[in-house]
Amino acid sequence: MDFALLHPDPDDAGWLRPVSPSAALAQRLHPIEREIQERRRHSVELVDSFEPFMDISAQDPPTTHAITVLEGSTRINAAIDVATAECRTEVLTVQPGGGRSEDILSKGLERGKAVVDRGVSIRTLYQHTVRHHQGTFAYAERLASGVEIRTLEELVERMLIFDQTVAFIPAKDDRTAALELRHPGLISYLTRVFEQLWQRATPLLEEIRYDPTPAGISGVQRSIAQLLVEGHVDDSIARRLGMNVRTCRAHIAKLNATLGSNSRAQLGYLIALTLLLAQET
Repeated sequence: MDFALLHPDPDDAGWLRPVSPSAALAQRLHPIEREIQERRRHSVELVDSFEPFMDISAQDPPTTHAITVLEGSTRINAAIDVATAECRTEVLTVQPGGGRSEDILSKGLERGKAVVDRGVSIRTLYQHTVRHHQGTFAYAERLASGVEIRTLEELVERMLIFDQTVAFIPAKDDRTAALELRHPGLISYLTRVFEQLWQRATPLLEEIRYDPTPAGISGVQRSIAQLLVEGHVDDSIARRLGMNVRTCRAHIAKLNATLGSNSRAQLGYLIALTLLLAQET
């Protein structure tokens, strides 16, 4: 009965009649063969649909994982470690903000040493504020061979580029997510951005050349003054210049004292007037 070799006698329900094995087999095979034919037809349709894309792929092999989102510091650091291990020629890094903690510098030193010992060069951009941080100078001295460090007043967000092949940039402001970039066009663009910043930057061990400033106003205070005139608040100024808010407010207090201001509004007016007179002279 399972193989349909017997079927009920239409004239007598108490009897079963035999069925030819060949007929029973054909009956069982028919739906299977029909399904096979349908699947073959579907496979041909798939091949026809994908053929144009295969032709494009053969002409210009696509970049694998051009943009990958990395969530969490563990995954981000693991990806950076892999890129560091595979790097063979040069690492370009942009590190905005002020001096790093001893823990971060220690990890950076360990990673940097492994790279430099393989003959890989490193170029790093910091902000001017690291010049007042002894830990950064100690870090630079221990990686003196094969490492160049320059500083700028303002920088773009953090960026790492390895061998002009893979780059990492933040995907969130709190840096809990990052983008791993492997598209040649994106890497080329970011490398050009780095080179433009590098040309404008000052080597760490050289003195920063500021434009002449009115007596009693330092170069850093002049930068803060310009941002105040543009309407930036203390938090924004501190973030852009890579310093903490307390340091920023201390500089603003010194500006108040130097210019004889008693209020923020008066300070803005006196700053604008002082900078204008300095430009005229």
